[in-house]
Amino acid sequence: MSRLTCYFIFVIHFYNVNTANILGLFSHTGKSHHMVFEPLLLKLAERGHNLTVASFFPAINPPPNYHEINFQGLYELRLESFDLSALENSNIFKKIPRLGSITSQVLQFRSFASASMSICEKLTHFTPLLEALKGDYDVVLLENFTSDCMLGLLYAYGISAPIVYVLSGTPMPWTSERIGADDNPSYVPLITAPFSSQMTLMDRLENTLLNFILKEWYYYEIQTKEKYILEKKFGKIQDLRELGKNISLMLTNSYHTLNGVKPLLPGMVEVGGLHLSSKREPLPPFIEKFLNDSSDDGVILFSFGSHIKTKSLPKYKEQIFVNALSKLKQRVIWKYEDSDEEGSLAGNILRVKWLPQYDLLRHEKIIAFISHGGLLGMTEAMAAGKPMIIIPIFGDQPSNAAAAAEAGVGIVLSYEDLNEDILSNALQTVISDTMRKHTSLVSKIWADRDVSPLDKAVFWTEHVIRWGKSTHLHSTARNLTFYQLSLLDVAAIIIFTMTSLIIATIYLIYKIIHIFKKDTKEKLL
Repeated sequence: MSRLTCYFIFVIHFYNVNTANILGLFSHTGKSHHMVFEPLLLKLAERGHNLTVASFFPAINPPPNYHEINFQGLYELRLESFDLSALENSNIFKKIPRLGSITSQVLQFRSFASASMSICEKLTHFTPLLEALKGDYDVVLLENFTSDCMLGLLYAYGISAPIVYVLSGTPMPWTSERIGADDNPSYVPLITAPFSSQMTLMDRLENTLLNFILKEWYYYEIQTKEKYILEKKFGKIQDLRELGKNISLMLTNSYHTLNGVKPLLPGMVEVGGLHLSSKREPLPPFIEKFLNDSSDDGVILFSFGSHIKTKSLPKYKEQIFVNALSKLKQRVIWKYEDSDEEGSLAGNILRVKWLPQYDLLRHEKIIAFISHGGLLGMTEAMAAGKPMIIIPIFGDQPSNAAAAAEAGVGIVLSYEDLNEDILSNALQTVISDTMRKHTSLVSKIWADRDVSPLDKAVFWTEHVIRWGKSTHLHSTARNLTFYQLSLLDVAAIIIFTMTSLIIATIYLIYKIIHIFKKDTKEKLL
């Protein structure tokens, strides 16, 4: 009995209690991204691990074993910074079918590229980070988005700990190949494309071209330039495209019920809903009163998230929303920055500066959600079982919207083509019993999992901590060249062999016919 007791004590200690030194590196300036990562980081700290976290968004009241490196001041934060009036002067290429779509999807990455270069340059001289990189770590948590500067810094400082990618959404075009996952553009839409998994021929053509263009763009516009910045400070750095393959695990903030079925590997783990908390905070009193005073017809929630500046809506666009929403029997809560502290009420519409979005979506009076297609808001609506009207603006929003429409939980409207009638018709559909019942069903399927997203993320992170690089969760496909992965060399051999056989057969038939004709002529003579 004593031996058995000792064994269990050892197992519990080894698998649950043994603490690790964890380094978290998050250099993107979007608040919504960090909202995904922070619950995992805090949970790991709660489990006794020692964390060193470098980001633009310090935690509020972190525990003693949670050491922070604050990047704030190195670059402007992406908080309510997107001005919708910029869409009024659309690029001329955007009006050209297909070519306009491809051009606009590539061009929207330019601001991310310039930000990545500036941040990388500053990080190579940021003493608090450089001092932290001299430490000894058991695992590194790293965001994969539009920069690989951190990979170069890890290489420069000789950090060989296993790397866990944490994604704020679905994989970027250059992400899946790093772990050897299939991103076949015939049925896997790009994160920026407005396609579902069921694409037409022209959709597949556009998706394929973009898949190739964006991978090459990223290599030459991001990785090559960041490598140059790093080498100015640290000398020779290995190619960042190759360093990107040195990852052990990838946690994606997606789940197939909402985001669509895609090929996965053991090391590509879906943890969609990672940021959701089961705790419910009291609503602001003025919002609570507005909800309680509403009729049984319910309330619609309208929010364009933390990055888009809703008050920058052109007046004619704003009036479209006001006119359509004012016709409803339902009340509306609209996140609108230019509002009074306790909201601005006009008719059935209450505009508020800020709102506790997930707590509101879970309120019984909320029956539908108008969104821009940000993945966090859509995930919250999915968890709460609320149907959506989605008006995508940029980035991953068109792809998120297409996935929600394919799942039957959202209606997608074009921002450019929006008018009062289109919005009114969509509102009537989204508040209908049919769509609300279907969304409730899909929500239950989405929530029906073996373990919560946060617990799953913790388990796999600690799995990598326990076993390091000895746990092989990737596919060897990541080490194959394009022609090997596409079997072009095999196809070439098959084509050459078949062509040779056909030529040989034709030649043989020709010779036989020639001999037969010759013999016939000789007999006639």
